[in-house]
Amino acid sequence: MLIKRRKSRVVKVGGVLIGANNPIVIQSMTKTKTADIEKTICQINDLRSVGCQIVRLAIKDFDDAKALKQIKKHAVLPLVADIHFDWRLAIAAIENGADKIRLNPGNIHREIYIRQVISALKSAKIPLRIGLNSGSVKDVPGAGLSMADKLTKAALGYLKLIEGLKFKDIVISLKANNVLDTVEAYKKIAKLCDYPLHLGVTATGAPYQGVIKSSIALGALLLDGIGDTIRVSLTDAPRQEVRAAKAILESLGQRNFGVQLISCPTCGRCQVDLVNIVKKLEALLTEEKQNLSQRHLKVALMGCVVNGPGEAKEADIGVAFGKGEGLFFSKGKPVKKISVKECIPFLLKEINKA
Repeated sequence: MLIKRRKSRVVKVGGVLIGANNPIVIQSMTKTKTADIEKTICQINDLRSVGCQIVRLAIKDFDDAKALKQIKKHAVLPLVADIHFDWRLAIAAIENGADKIRLNPGNIHREIYIRQVISALKSAKIPLRIGLNSGSVKDVPGAGLSMADKLTKAALGYLKLIEGLKFKDIVISLKANNVLDTVEAYKKIAKLCDYPLHLGVTATGAPYQGVIKSSIALGALLLDGIGDTIRVSLTDAPRQEVRAAKAILESLGQRNFGVQLISCPTCGRCQVDLVNIVKKLEALLTEEKQNLSQRHLKVALMGCVVNGPGEAKEADIGVAFGKGEGLFFSKGKPVKKISVKECIPFLLKEINKA
């Protein structure tokens, strides 16, 4: 199935292109105090190592804004300055090297201040994200509006003001804290403008629930061709956000990050400890992700003879286990039997050879 992407204009953030037919971009956000330069740089480097492409930083005060200059010297990712309440922080962030500014219309909405920020963005030639959240969206005219309608109308009002200032280097996000409002809001705005859309669900809850909510909402939108960048917001380490985002994009065939592992859920027919085999192999593949990123392989680990041989044949490399051993497949053909003990080192060797 080929997903037809929504047509959007292109926005450049640092060296990363967003929109049109460019690959969907993965974003995350540092969870350090930005003024703690050493810890912030460390977290940015960690995010890059797991596949993040753009990182957002909270600019709470002028110390945070000034820290951007030093962070920029060592950062390996484009930096987005996240601004709330004080428009002067946006100006300071721009002066200190931010690659993009995020403004929340619910918190910075006076035209006199917005004009100042847009003027600085024009001078620096960097883009703006209009980032709305259900938790801070202001009341908009109209009785009985749904949250999706509130987000959409607020975005359009802000957009009209900024377009009136002759500025169109814009990305939009409309994040609610539940799946239905999020999907509805993005579908509405997608029909009303051609700006790139940054997808996400806000305040998703505990990590497990957050991954599920984000996967459903982002998956539904991406299947409809909506979305140019994504963030999976989790109450967890930033690298977990990136891992979840990569899994979503891989599942939809929108990105390929190297080795994709296929395994069965196991049942009473399984006669090997497949759960631990898969966990160990996944951990080793994660460690080797940078080295294996150019190997676009599907690797199957299956626990019994019902679906095992078929899935192993369909994969580039696969093992269908029986009792205490498995049949190894390569490019659809059975090759040899291997023991459980030798399975993981054998597969790693074959993956590196491929």
